[in-house]
Amino acid sequence: MYIEDLTLTGYRNYDHLQLTFDRRINVIIGENAQGKTNLMEAIHVLAFTKSHRTPRDKELIQWDREYGKIKGSIFKRNRSFPLEVIFSAKGKKAKLNHIEQRKLSDYIGSLNVVMFAPEDLNLVKGSPQSRRKFIDMEIGQIQPVYIYHLGHYQKILKQRNALLKDLQRNKQADRTMLSVYTDQLIEHASIVLQRRFSFLEKLREWATPIHRGITRDSEELAISYDATIDVSETADSEKIKKIYEEQFQQIENKEVDRGTTLIGPHRDDLLFFVNDRNVQTYGSQGQQRTTALSLKLAEIELIDQEVGEYPILLLDDVLSELDDSRQSHLLHTIQNKVQTFVTTTSVDGIDHETLNQASIFRIHDGRFIEER
Repeated sequence: MYIEDLTLTGYRNYDHLQLTFDRRINVIIGENAQGKTNLMEAIHVLAFTKSHRTPRDKELIQWDREYGKIKGSIFKRNRSFPLEVIFSAKGKKAKLNHIEQRKLSDYIGSLNVVMFAPEDLNLVKGSPQSRRKFIDMEIGQIQPVYIYHLGHYQKILKQRNALLKDLQRNKQADRTMLSVYTDQLIEHASIVLQRRFSFLEKLREWATPIHRGITRDSEELAISYDATIDVSETADSEKIKKIYEEQFQQIENKEVDRGTTLIGPHRDDLLFFVNDRNVQTYGSQGQQRTTALSLKLAEIELIDQEVGEYPILLLDDVLSELDDSRQSHLLHTIQNKVQTFVTTTSVDGIDHETLNQASIFRIHDGRFIEER
C-alpha cells in the first residue's frame, strides 16, 4: 500500500500543492512553521477524515477560502483508486472512488496510516485519554464497524450524562429514561470492550518480541487492560453485557449523586509493565520511549497481519527524539516494506543508508522543491 500522489487545495497554509511520492521513503526537510506537519496532517486526515491536532475542522481550511480539499491516489491490493476529503462551512464530505460515503465506517480503512510524532513518545506516561485514542484509532482502521459502535456509544453517553445532570438537580424525577439510555449504552459498550480485548491480545503478540529485540533481551514488556468493571479479557460480548447490567444497577444512585456515567470504555485505560514494574510510574524516560516505539512498530505489523498490506508510516520530527539504537531499530524494521514519510529540520540525524534510498523534498513557506 502506498500513496502515489497528493493534491491539497485551500488546506492550512497550502493554496494549491501537488506532489508525487516515492513508494519507499520520502524525506521532507524544512525549518519549523513552514508546513511540514501540515502535510503529514493532511495524509492523516485523508485516512481518518479528521485531524490528530485539532477537533475543529474549520481550522483545516485556509483562512480566505470557502473550502479545503485533500485528494490522493492510493495503490492498494494491486489497484489504484482516489480518496478525497472536502471541508466547508456545511461540513465535510469523504469520497472513495469518486463516490461520497455517507458513513465513516464505509470510508475509514481505505487508507491505513500509522503516525509517530514526538507527542507519541509520551503515550505511556500521558493521559488515559491519549491511550484510549490510540487503541480506538487502530481498531477502527482494521475493523471499521468498531467506529459505528464507538460513535453510537459516545452519542448515548453524552445524552445519558445530560440526563444524570438533570437527575442530580431533581432526584425525585422519573428515572425511566435513564434505564433506556443505560440499556442502549450497554449494547454498544459490550461490543467496544470485547473488540478492545481482542485487539490488545494481537498487539501483545507483536509488541512483546519487538520490545525484547530493541532492549537486546534485557526487558520483558507486558500490557494489560484496566477496565472499570471486573471482567476477564477472554469474556465475550454477552458476558460483558451481563456484568455491565449488574454494575450499572449497583451504582445508579451514585451516578445520580455525581451527575455522570462512572463506568464504561470511556474511563478505561492501558497499563504497561517492564520486568513486572509499572512503566508509567517507575519506568525511566528511556523505558517509556522504548515502550512507545514498540507499540508503534507493533501497529505496523498488526495492520499488515489484519489487512494483508503494510500501512503508510508518518514520522513527524520524531527521529531526532530517538537515540541511535532506537532509530536504527525503527529504520531497520520499515526498510523496503513500508512507504514512509519523514519530516525533519536537518538530515544530520538520519543515517546515510536511509537517505540514499529516499526522495528528498525541501520546503519553504509552503513551497516544495524536490531534490531527487
